[in-house]
Amino acid sequence: MRTSLRCLGPALRPYARPTARAAHLRFYSTEQAQLAPRIRTSSGGDRVKWQHEEQYPRIKKQDTVLDYHTFKERYKDLGPGESKPDDEVVVRGRIWSFRVTGSKLAFLDLFQNNRSLQLNSHRLQCVLDYTHIAHSIIKAADFKDFLNQLHRGDIYSVKGIPHRTPRNDLSVLATDIPQLLSPCTQSLPAFLLDKETKMRNRHVDLLLNPQLADIVQLRSEITKFLRQWLLDEGHTEVQTPILADAAGGAVARPFHTSATEFQDRQIALRIAPELWLKRLIVGGFERVFEIGPSFRNEGIDLSHNPEFTTCEFYRSYADIEELINTTERMFLGLSRVVTSVVHSNCRALTPPKIDFSPPLARLDFIPAIEAATGKQLPELTWPDAQAQLLLLFNECDIPLPSLPTLPRLLDRLSAKYLEPQCFGPTWIINHPECLSPLSKSFMHPDNQQRVSARAELFVRNTELVNCYEEENSPIEQRRKLENQLQYHEEDPKAGIDENYLQALEWGLPPTGGWGCGIDRLCMLFSGTNRIADVLSFGTLRNVVALGRDSKRP
Repeated sequence: MRTSLRCLGPALRPYARPTARAAHLRFYSTEQAQLAPRIRTSSGGDRVKWQHEEQYPRIKKQDTVLDYHTFKERYKDLGPGESKPDDEVVVRGRIWSFRVTGSKLAFLDLFQNNRSLQLNSHRLQCVLDYTHIAHSIIKAADFKDFLNQLHRGDIYSVKGIPHRTPRNDLSVLATDIPQLLSPCTQSLPAFLLDKETKMRNRHVDLLLNPQLADIVQLRSEITKFLRQWLLDEGHTEVQTPILADAAGGAVARPFHTSATEFQDRQIALRIAPELWLKRLIVGGFERVFEIGPSFRNEGIDLSHNPEFTTCEFYRSYADIEELINTTERMFLGLSRVVTSVVHSNCRALTPPKIDFSPPLARLDFIPAIEAATGKQLPELTWPDAQAQLLLLFNECDIPLPSLPTLPRLLDRLSAKYLEPQCFGPTWIINHPECLSPLSKSFMHPDNQQRVSARAELFVRNTELVNCYEEENSPIEQRRKLENQLQYHEEDPKAGIDENYLQALEWGLPPTGGWGCGIDRLCMLFSGTNRIADVLSFGTLRNVVALGRDSKRP
């Protein structure tokens, strides 16, 4: 098998830093990197003759400092062999690779931003030619010693002039010895394969893995689009409490903690910001939104993490059709922005091609299940509805969920018969009332079942958006919350939020509410199927593992 020797230069040349020799070849070899279970620390015992005045200096403001993109745009018209001796520039970056030719010439490949591994605009070559550096600054022997200590991963500041090499590479021709801003005391591997090493050294994986770095960048662009889109639609961005006396707004098990100020009381981390945002609507804000974290003390899998980010907005006088139309316009614009960002800045990603052109397909919950099973669902508000659904499960040979309450049975039917039909963008509408206790309800005109004014958007069989008309009657809301309590046998602490019901008594206008999981949205548009990939430091399991002592190799 032929192996590229490009990255072996620092280890194979006699003028490379001694710590990068035989003992560390494994970190530079593409094949050997697969064998390295962890990142080793360099011995630090070898010394070099050339010493920088300061290895971690404070930087000073310099008007001549340019980022790589600006530098290349400004001097793109330079011809081969041409220079701009009157234009002094300063560039900064991390050494990704370097080549030393003799004792008086070296080429440094610097990069800024991890996207440089895919985008040439974020990589820059610097030429260190002793004949162009004032001899009063450094002697030839000292220059050679300086070259010997160059190390892959070190961060430098290079002062020089714009220059295009005879090979047509736009470069910075150094006129002074590069200044070391921060040394990399580790031996930077070519890449990481071991999963444990990746998660314990996420910062290194981000440095080496362009796809992972591009996902972080894409997530930023998606969040920025949602925020700007909602602001343009007239919404006010707000921040609501994360810690409170109780967690409400969804059916989930919360995290609990305590506070020094209230030592005799248990405090919960929010599971959703919904109830707080609707209080703001009561308070006179007609359109509000929040992008922020929520916490649910539940399991971890490919698409779930106990800590997650959501975007929720609430709009006065909006019905379910307005919410659906708003979502379709939003996602059509978002898909176009993602396509542009991936093409220009995140080329390591291969997002799926999804057509969000409105109108999107719709599935009516109860009629669609009846069509799929060939059986009619019982009247879901009758006392024996659960027993009749259990008979249907038995007849259709469907495995029962744990604690088979009426909502869980209906959820299982949806997961089995409806969600598999939602590979392309599809709305599931008109959920049974018991599945949506915070939503307004109405009598379905076709089957006379009590259903909610609710819609869920599924893409590639995964829920992305949940929206509905908010229940604004305190009497009806109390009835629905009391009915919901009978399904919480596994959570004896579940109760009714009396404070929220009192807030409704002040008058909540007809309101449309909308929620979307940012993590799942980023998974969809980045083309990954693991939520850990769209979180900067992975899931809670990965984050907790960072605090454990690891056995050194």
